[in-house]
Amino acid sequence: MANLSVRNIDDETVTQLRVRAARQGISMEEEARRILRQAVAAPDRLGDLAVQCFSPAYTGSQLELPEREIHDPMGFPE
Repeated sequence: MANLSVRNIDDETVTQLRVRAARQGISMEEEARRILRQAVAAPDRLGDLAVQCFSPAYTGSQLELPEREIHDPMGFPE
């Protein structure tokens, strides 16, 4: 296994990493490994990438669809 040293991380980022790790019940080092692993992993499918990118914006609420008017089918000349 390789080692990686990251310098000049601002205090706020370290604090947020510490809190995030504590919520998971793991060390900051393990949380950093998980974040890096997820960041470089390719999604299995393109749809998975879309969910990763856009689902945080839609959590907790359902999208409302507009009311639509029902139309009669188009007729063809005989």
